Amino acid sequence: MKRRVLFICTANSARSLMAEALLKEMAGDQFEVASAGTEPAQPHPMALQVLKESGIAVEGLRSKQLADLQDENWDYVITLCEKASRECGTVYEPAQQIAWDFPDPVLSGRHATFALTLKQLKDRIGLFTLVHQKETGLKPLEYNPVTVFRALGDELRLAIMMLVRDQKKLCVCELTTALDSSQPKVSRHLATLKEAGLLEAERQGQWIYYFLHTQMPQWLIRVLDETSDSNTTLVEQEMTRLQAMTDRPALRVV
Repeated sequence: MKRRVLFICTANSARSLMAEALLKEMAGDQFEVASAGTEPAQPHPMALQVLKESGIAVEGLRSKQLADLQDENWDYVITLCEKASRECGTVYEPAQQIAWDFPDPVLSGRHATFALTLKQLKDRIGLFTLVHQKETGLKPLEYNPVTVFRALGDELRLAIMMLVRDQKKLCVCELTTALDSSQPKVSRHLATLKEAGLLEAERQGQWIYYFLHTQMPQWLIRVLDETSDSNTTLVEQEMTRLQAMTDRPALRVV
């Protein structure tokens, strides 16, 4: 049975809405998720924008009145600001109540602030899901060395991993240029790396960016680090082609 999670902040226009969308995206198979506000407003356009840029669905997101959800049973009630924490008190017992405190990005009105809040929420929710997995006996992503080394045993896939490790995030157009290879071929190799749990992807605007999987174990990170440090010319040509690109898409930090 899925655990039920309710996120609460004052306006339910940014923080709690973003948290709702993130948890649905990251662990929708484990949780039923909703959000509400003590003084609900409307979804903030920049909150929806940064979610879309990260490839997270926003359909159905709306600001909701906390009173409309009070009679429902929740396993976790997570407040995202001190005001909401004070006003909710113990009204949702026996739900496990968790108090997080994130500054309201609406006050700044800046895209960068909304993007930073989204990143911070993603990090915190990632930890929350891992703790939940341990408490309920759910296993995190497993890494079979045979599968991992089979995926890394191709020259082009290894180059992709080295490039992404160095650049943090790369889109397909950057990788096709760096590797001097076709888009379909690169996409096939990216799919193999994703299936092996080596890469994750997120959409920003019209581009899909690839980055090292956030659950990658330390032993595998050390393998990639040692491979890069001990073979400094491994992707030298690819890096030269990448750095020579004059029309690289602008990556927003999320």
